[in-house]
Amino acid sequence: MSTVKITSFKRGHVSLVGAGPGDPDLLTIKALRCIENSDVVVYDRLVSKEIIGLIPEGVELVYVGKAKGKHSVPQSETNQLLIELASRGKRICRLKGGDSFVFGRGGEEMLELHREGISVEVVPGITAASGCTSYAGIPLTHRGLSQGATFVTAHAEKELSINWQALASLNHTLVFYMGLSKVGQIAQSLRQHGLSTSTPVAIIENGCTPQQRVFTADLHSIEATIQGEGVKSPALVVVGEVVTLADELNWFISQAETQLEKLSA
Repeated sequence: MSTVKITSFKRGHVSLVGAGPGDPDLLTIKALRCIENSDVVVYDRLVSKEIIGLIPEGVELVYVGKAKGKHSVPQSETNQLLIELASRGKRICRLKGGDSFVFGRGGEEMLELHREGISVEVVPGITAASGCTSYAGIPLTHRGLSQGATFVTAHAEKELSINWQALASLNHTLVFYMGLSKVGQIAQSLRQHGLSTSTPVAIIENGCTPQQRVFTADLHSIEATIQGEGVKSPALVVVGEVVTLADELNWFISQAETQLEKLSA
């Protein structure tokens, strides 16, 4: 007969909260409650200013964001910070862009907290692949165009270790997180493993925010498009036939333009 291990939790508590892709209206009710009821909010770079603005006065804010090519807080230090705060009895909202369990290192943080006997919960958030493509009018799946979606991180310490042959043969919508600086390599690798140079590609910059920009091209021209338009991070790379629907299903920008017209009338 198996035995159940009972962990004696310390007084503090950590909530790993997904803040979603930027729009504060996309926060879950539970996420907002965690933000409002915390003693400390430990947050990342991808948490939008609008969401930070929802944090009540008096709540301690600790920034642990990571940015490519700039000094950032090592993950080990973030783990230790959460442990120290919780050990002092704090209610901590660990606020992450998107979902903490999708390329957010939430699992790593949760393992460390559990090993220290600290109470921790996960509050899911809308991940960028879902939120940003929806705001760009690009369905991840669509009958006749894509029967599935695959999420890939393009971040690597040295070289990307990706099975390009498998990706190219899936007939899926491919979504690359943190892939802006690797677009040339992504496009070349997919072409070399069977995808047509005319395969549609979209770049979604600052998705789900008022600063959102969407650019479409193909595997042959996407790198030049990025350079010509001055696209900057954060940006999502979407590859697949569903990108062809973006112009027709572009509800977010159209809605914003309509609102501007009403204000100027």
